Amino acid sequence: MLLQGRPLLTETMPDATQKTSPLKEIIQPFVDLIKAPRALWALNLTYLIEGFAYFGTLYYLALFFNEYVRLNDKHAGWMVGVMTSGITFSMLFFGSRVDKWGLRRTLFIALALMCVGRAVLSLSPGLGLESGSLFSDLNLVVTLGIILVVLGYGMYQPAIYAGARAITTAAASGMAFAMLYAIMNLGGWLPAFMSPVRNAVGIRGAIGFFAIVSALGIAGLAALLTKKTLEKTIRDKREGEAAPGAVTTSETIAEGDVEGKGEHLSGFAKTINWLKNHPLADPKFSFFIFSLIPAQTLFAYTWLIMPQYVARAYAGGWVGNNFETAASLNSLLIFILCPIVAAMSVRARVYNMMILGTAVMAAPAFLLSAGPTITGLFAYILVLSIGEAMWQPRFLQYAAEIAPEGRTGAYMGVAQFPWFLTKMLVPLYSGVVLTKWCPADGDTNTGPMWLMFGLIAIVTPILLLSAKGWVGKDFKTRA
Repeated sequence: MLLQGRPLLTETMPDATQKTSPLKEIIQPFVDLIKAPRALWALNLTYLIEGFAYFGTLYYLALFFNEYVRLNDKHAGWMVGVMTSGITFSMLFFGSRVDKWGLRRTLFIALALMCVGRAVLSLSPGLGLESGSLFSDLNLVVTLGIILVVLGYGMYQPAIYAGARAITTAAASGMAFAMLYAIMNLGGWLPAFMSPVRNAVGIRGAIGFFAIVSALGIAGLAALLTKKTLEKTIRDKREGEAAPGAVTTSETIAEGDVEGKGEHLSGFAKTINWLKNHPLADPKFSFFIFSLIPAQTLFAYTWLIMPQYVARAYAGGWVGNNFETAASLNSLLIFILCPIVAAMSVRARVYNMMILGTAVMAAPAFLLSAGPTITGLFAYILVLSIGEAMWQPRFLQYAAEIAPEGRTGAYMGVAQFPWFLTKMLVPLYSGVVLTKWCPADGDTNTGPMWLMFGLIAIVTPILLLSAKGWVGKDFKTRA
C-alpha cells in the first residue's frame, strides 16, 4: 500500500491452498457485475453516450481546424492539445466537485457544459468571422466552446468513477471499473459509422450531431438515475457493508459536502495538511504514475495522428476514405477485451500486469515502421488494444480505490496529472511530425515516424521493470 487511506477492495489475497475452478474465476466477476445495482447501469449508459460524443468530436477536431479555422497541421495539433490537456488539467481542480456537490448534480452540470461547448464548435464557422490564425476571431470563439467542454469533462470523469466506487460492492468493484472503461470505449467505436453523416453534412455538421447526442444523454440520465434510485442503492450498500451511523463514501456521493462538512482548519494549516497527504508526496507513487507517460503517448496519437495518417497514407482506398473505421477500431476492441482480460487475470499481480501490458502496448508501433500496409495497420491496432486492456483499467481502479473516504474525486483528478503532461507534450510535436513524414500534399514516408513512436513508448515497461524491487514490492494486491 503506497498511501494511507481506504484499503483496496481487492486487497485480500486468495489462500494458496484453496482449490478453485479456473472457469468459475473467469465467470464469477461477470455474475457479480450483473447483480450490480441499477444506478451503476445508469452510469454505464451515460458513459457510453458521452464516449460516442467525446471521441467522435475528437476524431474530427484536427480536421475541423484544418477545414474551417484554416490552421496548418502544427497549429491544429496545438488546438486539439488545448482540449485534451485542458480536460486533464481541469480534473486537477474540478475533479473534487463530486465530493462537494454530490453525484447527480455534478453529472448534470458537467453534461450540460459539454453539450453547449459542442454546439458552439458546430455553429461558430457560420458566424462569418475572420479565420486563418490562432488569434483569429473564429478561433477565439471555437476556443470558448473548447473551454466549456474542458470544464464539463474535468468534473464528469472523476464523478463517474467516484460514483462507481460508491455504489458497488467489493465483489463487483473490479469488474465494474473494467466495464466502465470498456463501455466508454464502446462509445468511442460508434463514430466508425459516422462516415455517411460526415459525407452528408460535413465535419461541422457531424460535431453538431454530437451536441444533439449529448442532450439526449442528459435526458436519459435524468430518467434512469433518479434521486430515489440513487438513495436506495446507497442505502442498500450501507446496510450491507457499513457499521450503523458510519459516514461512508456512498453518503458523500449522494448528498455531497455543500455545507462544508469535515475539518475546519486555518488557511496555513489546511495547506500543510494538503501537502502532507497529497499523493504526489509519496516518491514511489509519483515514480509509478510518471513512468506511464511514454506509453500514454500512444493514446494521444489516436486522435492527433491516426485520422490524418490513415486518410493520407492509405489515400485512394476504402480504409483511407473511411478513416473513422481505423481510428475508432481500438475502442471496439477495448470494449470486447477489457472485461475478458479483467476476468482472466483476476489472480495476476497489479504491478506485473502494468509491466506486461505497457510492453505489449508499445511493441506494435514497430510494425508500422516497415511502412503503411493494411495488415500492419490492423495488427498494430489489435496488439495495442490487448496491451491497453491489460493495464489501463488497473491504473484507474487503483487511483480511485486508494483514496481516503470522501476524497475519491480529488484523487482521480490528481492521478491524471501525468496524463495532462502527456497531452501537453505530444501536440507540440505531432503536427511537426505529420508535416515531415505524412504531409497532406506530397510523398509520405511514415516508417521513421512510427519507429520514433515505438522507441518512446517502450521506455515505460523498461522503467517499471527496473523499479520492480523498489516500487513493485508495495503492490501486494491482485488485479
